[in-house]
Amino acid sequence: MNQKYHPGKIEARWQSIWEKTKAYAVTADPAREKYYLLEMFPYPSGRIHIGHVRNYTIGDVVARYKRMCGYNVLHPMGWDAFGMPAENAAIANNTHPAKWTYDNIAAMRRELKQLGFSYDWDREITTCTPDYYRWEQWLFVKMYEKNMVYRKESYVNWCDRCQTVLANEQVEAGDCWRCGDPVRQKKLWQWFFRITEYAEDLLEYCHKLTGWPEKVTTMQKNWIGKSTGAEIDFPVAGTSEVIRVFTTRPDTIFGATFMCLAPEHPLVETLSAGTDQQQAVAEFVDRMSRESHADRVMDNQEKEGVFIGAWCENPVNGRRMPIYIANFALMEYGTGAVMSVPAHDQRDYEFAKKYGLDIIVVILPEGVDEADVAQTEAYAGDGVMVNSGDFSGMENTAGKSAVIEYFEKKGIGSRSITYRLRDWGISRQRYWGAPIPIIHCEKCGTVPVPENDLPVILPEDADLVGGGKSPLGRLDSFVNVDCPACGAPGRRETDTMDTFVESSWYFERYCSPDHHTAIFDPETVKYWMPVDQYIGGVEHAVMHLLYSRYFTRVLHTLGLVDFKEPFTRLLTQGMVCKETVHCKTHGYLYPEETQYRQDIPYCTKCGEAAEIGRVEKMSKSKKNVIDPNALVESYGADTVRLFCLFAAPPERDLEWSEQGVEGSFRFLHRIWRLYARWVERLEKQKPYTKDPAALPEHARELYIKTHQTIKKVTDDIEQRFHFNTAISAVMELSNQLNLVEPERNDAAVDGVMRFALDSIAVLLSPIVPHITEQLWEAMGNEPGTLCNRQWPAYREDCLASDKRLVVVQVNGKLRGRFEIDAGADDAAIKARALEDDNVVRFIEGADIKKIIVVKNKLVNIVL
Repeated sequence: MNQKYHPGKIEARWQSIWEKTKAYAVTADPAREKYYLLEMFPYPSGRIHIGHVRNYTIGDVVARYKRMCGYNVLHPMGWDAFGMPAENAAIANNTHPAKWTYDNIAAMRRELKQLGFSYDWDREITTCTPDYYRWEQWLFVKMYEKNMVYRKESYVNWCDRCQTVLANEQVEAGDCWRCGDPVRQKKLWQWFFRITEYAEDLLEYCHKLTGWPEKVTTMQKNWIGKSTGAEIDFPVAGTSEVIRVFTTRPDTIFGATFMCLAPEHPLVETLSAGTDQQQAVAEFVDRMSRESHADRVMDNQEKEGVFIGAWCENPVNGRRMPIYIANFALMEYGTGAVMSVPAHDQRDYEFAKKYGLDIIVVILPEGVDEADVAQTEAYAGDGVMVNSGDFSGMENTAGKSAVIEYFEKKGIGSRSITYRLRDWGISRQRYWGAPIPIIHCEKCGTVPVPENDLPVILPEDADLVGGGKSPLGRLDSFVNVDCPACGAPGRRETDTMDTFVESSWYFERYCSPDHHTAIFDPETVKYWMPVDQYIGGVEHAVMHLLYSRYFTRVLHTLGLVDFKEPFTRLLTQGMVCKETVHCKTHGYLYPEETQYRQDIPYCTKCGEAAEIGRVEKMSKSKKNVIDPNALVESYGADTVRLFCLFAAPPERDLEWSEQGVEGSFRFLHRIWRLYARWVERLEKQKPYTKDPAALPEHARELYIKTHQTIKKVTDDIEQRFHFNTAISAVMELSNQLNLVEPERNDAAVDGVMRFALDSIAVLLSPIVPHITEQLWEAMGNEPGTLCNRQWPAYREDCLASDKRLVVVQVNGKLRGRFEIDAGADDAAIKARALEDDNVVRFIEGADIKKIIVVKNKLVNIVL
């Protein structure tokens, strides 16, 4: 065995062996218990980053561990390959998105393989290939046939830079989730999935996702946003139109003094047409379409609006109410119309004050005069109903149901439930996506592409035009097609699908990626699904994770799967963070652009001292990024894996530390040297695996420590995913083993040492698989067998320690600690405390007033 550790040679060797032997290839086997481990697949952006490495290393440890526990483990990898970044990069670099994407996939695949991840590469999928998206198109057609898809003209979230529509979930604080530019409202014809039909089911099952972090299920529940109340019809004066509103406060309807419509409400244009307000209304609508959605929903945003020139009637008291459009009324909530009760809603109150509208108190808090309510702000609490006709004097909490019953009796409204969740708009006006399989015919309308004509292939020879606009509408060979229903000339749909559609079912396709006659093989999906452990970022809580839950329900409705939830357990790993470095002249600096002298960073471009900023999430914009490939080249993949796992628990943010990487590298060197010292002596030694009582004390302590370490590592991986403390336990054991000299001729120690070293190799193998395979082989074991080795069991009779840790205080301050036999009496404990070298320094020459002993726990020496 080489005395020095050379990670590069070792890692290349084992990666080659694993690939040639297909060590991680797997097939469905009903005789074995399955375990489906999946990390969210990456977008092929060109290079993997350290966040990828951490995410995939966490998953790889669990996959390897479960495989060694006897499970039939499915651990696949693929590429979420459609999307705007590829298109934008292609435009910027004068290349084609397909070439850019496939080149990046090849580069990232090499990088992932260099890290030793245990993927079944035979199952690799790429979502931009026709073999994949044909089944997505097939599913779209099936959904269309079941009326689960529809097309309508509506106001949508539009990003000018990306030149496409965004779903509500893709608008973050009023900005595009992809490029960060402000989002505006634009009216377009769009395709929608009816996700709202599953709103209640999605909400109900949030309580059943016990293997998910509570913060994620809470985010989904809030996004679905269930509200219980009533829908009420307000007749529009002088017309046959009615305005339907949803309110959670039907008890306040007698205080409604005006109506507010969202600028996008379909009645705005109709009711203002021909009035003196028509021009003002049009200008306000145009201005609101360019205003940030986030600004409109902010509580501190100034409330403003315009009278539309029409009136409606309060159906319970006949009050004539002016109709306004207002910036705080949103089409996505309720019906897009707000029954405004200024005395009891703060937004309405501010609006009424600004425009001089009536404020009528209808809920009176206990012990307060009516004249004192809503003088400086709205009163939104409970109380007694007043100025409310026959309901006056009733507690408003009971009044809600009573008022709704009145609505239903009079035929003016009904009990209702609404959701914040809106149907998923999946049309994208970009090129690099899966074509929507629809043909437009003047005679037949929208006609789905017949199944035998699928896939509708995205033409990869298209030239992209400037500004990000899709070229599909300009390609006659793509657009012009006969209607499959009547044979007349038709036009193919030129919108492509939201890329979140691809990622909403890929986990099912992994189960049978080579199945060419259906979307997937139902038997293999029944065996592998649902995913047992899913791993990814919390930022996907209300997009990818919600869409995946919805899509699985669609598959269930269509009879394709027998389950509703795709992921049994979810782990959301923390971010990887690093301090930023900023130069006054050159802005943020990459690590290679800084040089440290006496702990002060200097800019290598200008030589000036730079400033160390906050520790923030690694990002290209802040340039606080680390190249994993450079780390692998310098330290080896095992060191990078070890650091990512040891620096912090998976759910916590990991702060980057060069010293931490160095420390991980040194530990692997120590492990290597430990084996090198013993390998010649122990190569043919059988491990001791019998009763600890038969061993002499010095060997028994090592044997017990090894079994305790096995239990600690097993529990930390199985129960908590706390790999950092598992690694720490192995470090403790290795430190103890390093104290044993191989020169002593002791058969008992040799047997225990062989057992301990074999155990360390197995325990560390999911974490650092390359070095452990090499050490396993060096110890005389069959080469390449470690990854399939059974996970070690621990002996219960080794877990009860016969030692106790006692801490020593002097005048209440910690001054020492020691271990002592559990059966030691107080006298022995006192004597041992007074002999402790560190304690002696604090008590030497002083008068001891008393010594307090807490059995097997504490000694407090009072001076």
